Amino acid sequence: TTIRMALGLIAPTGGRVEILGVDVRTHRAEVLPRVGALVESPALYGYLSGLDNLRAVADVLGGVPRTRIDEVLEIVALKGRERDRVRTYSMGMKQRLGLAIALLNDPELLILDEPANGLDPAGIVEMRDLLRGLAAGGKTVFISSHVLSEVQQICTRVAIINHGRLLRLAPVAELVQASGQFEVKVDSPRELVAALQTQPWARDARTENGFVVTPAPDGRGRDLIKYLVEKGFSPDSVSPRQHDLEDVFLSLTEERAAR
Repeated sequence: TTIRMALGLIAPTGGRVEILGVDVRTHRAEVLPRVGALVESPALYGYLSGLDNLRAVADVLGGVPRTRIDEVLEIVALKGRERDRVRTYSMGMKQRLGLAIALLNDPELLILDEPANGLDPAGIVEMRDLLRGLAAGGKTVFISSHVLSEVQQICTRVAIINHGRLLRLAPVAELVQASGQFEVKVDSPRELVAALQTQPWARDARTENGFVVTPAPDGRGRDLIKYLVEKGFSPDSVSPRQHDLEDVFLSLTEERAAR
């Protein structure tokens, strides 16, 4: 719904949507040519080749140079298969062709709805690498997805929406960081937890999935390592603990529901 409003496909009941600093509803013709979009599964002509699908859309856009068509085929790794009929394409190839269509006008902003939808593991990795490459090349990529593990690997910034309300907008690194918590791998986790819980800074030390989860003195990992070594618990590893984005999402939405 958010994407459809942003693209001017449906009108919001209240408020307004701005893209690239411009109100979409009042300046649609000005802003939308600067945007490429793929909403749900791409609508493709299966009896045409990938190249002819691109040509058909290029004609609707008012003409796109053949050099640009070649460029987008290269970007989405369909060069060499562009003359095959689309009905012979795998799901991943169809998704990449849909992305090529969205890139035809060389947009500043790319809006994608569930870009990994229906892809097998190999296709998901291909799409992930492709989107990272586009972002590294200077494009802003806006993704809507319920596959939060992919969002965590691809995105740098996340907005969490629940029942039409924005709950949180923050960098992914900030959301997943468990402040002051460390995961420690040692041979004797129970003994370590018992020792840690005698310290005022580590009352809530515990074991989880074979690791000891604990705060550190003054929140610094090096001070925790020093303490472990002094107490005879030489660690195999000490690393800052992170939450999964899925855990963050569930925590925020459950907190909202409880109000």
